[in-house]
Amino acid sequence: MAVAIGGKRRASRGRRGVPRYGAMADINMTPFIDVMLVLLIIFMVAAPLLTSGVSVDLPQAKASALNVDQKPIAISLNDQGQLFLMDQPIADSDLTAKLLDVSGGSTDQRIYLRASKVVTYGRVAQIMGAVTAAGFKKVALVTEPDSKP
Repeated sequence: MAVAIGGKRRASRGRRGVPRYGAMADINMTPFIDVMLVLLIIFMVAAPLLTSGVSVDLPQAKASALNVDQKPIAISLNDQGQLFLMDQPIADSDLTAKLLDVSGGSTDQRIYLRASKVVTYGRVAQIMGAVTAAGFKKVALVTEPDSKP
């Protein structure tokens, strides 16, 4: 058995502890690209699920499209309870005839009923009853939006 005395031990790092290859200053892009591809797949799968609504199989009909370009008929009641049709004052007895005249005889028109806060509920109900008795079914009450957040 021979023993080497005073022999130099050879290091695996190269010269005096310095690594054989220099430090790498580049960023490894592979994990970054992998994460981005996984996120892309997640968003592609989740995006269609974010739409809210119920899937309904609607029947087909030969109905004409809604006429949204046509201005609705406006009936107004001011603070004193005076009746106006399209900003023109009218009497209560003339309401039905004037409505049919303005609508061109079509009872499928939208009618907006605007009334002041101080007008009694009975007066508003009276006008609404006269409008629905004339055959108009699309009657809506107009209000101001709530200013409270």
